[in-house]
Amino acid sequence: PFIAFPLCHTQLQQWIKGNVSSCDRSMFIFDEMDKMPPGLIDSIKPFLDYYDNQDGVSYRRTIFIFLSNAGGETIKQVALEFWKNGKDREEIQLSDLEEKLSLEVFNNKYSGMWHTSLIDKYLIDFFIPFLPLEYKHVHMCALAEMANQNMEPDEDIADEVAKAMIYSPKEERVFSSKGCKEITSKLVQVDKKTKRLEE
Repeated sequence: PFIAFPLCHTQLQQWIKGNVSSCDRSMFIFDEMDKMPPGLIDSIKPFLDYYDNQDGVSYRRTIFIFLSNAGGETIKQVALEFWKNGKDREEIQLSDLEEKLSLEVFNNKYSGMWHTSLIDKYLIDFFIPFLPLEYKHVHMCALAEMANQNMEPDEDIADEVAKAMIYSPKEERVFSSKGCKEITSKLVQVDKKTKRLEE
């Protein structure tokens, strides 16, 4: 289900209850939590709490997913520490991030979950971090985009595309600042440049 904000606590509760009454296996995705008014998300606490049902409606099979940019700095910092210690990004475990993420999101006024009882009462089962992409991952994205566009895979072009991206932090230049969002446009630019050189 999709609903636009602004919305008051009661409306949000009624909307969720109405959907779950129709289908107890409903999934609710709250995107851009960092743009949600503080305190609004607390209105769904009764649906996540440890009750068999609320007013005759069971929410035990209902899934709530919260997407947010909050916690990004913590994720980047942990990934950078691993990199500085010669460890691969893939070695990062959820346990390396979960508590730090929970605290940052809880204490961030712009997270949408600032001082929320959902975190305070341990009602969120998992914090799943999206790790920053390194050069090699961007290179893989470029090759995947070539395949998506029915282009012949070309390691050199993928390398040029990866080099054209912006990386951070400024000194280390380890992580792609925008992930793979600009791959398509960069691929077009590099492909045009390559064809001009071939002519």
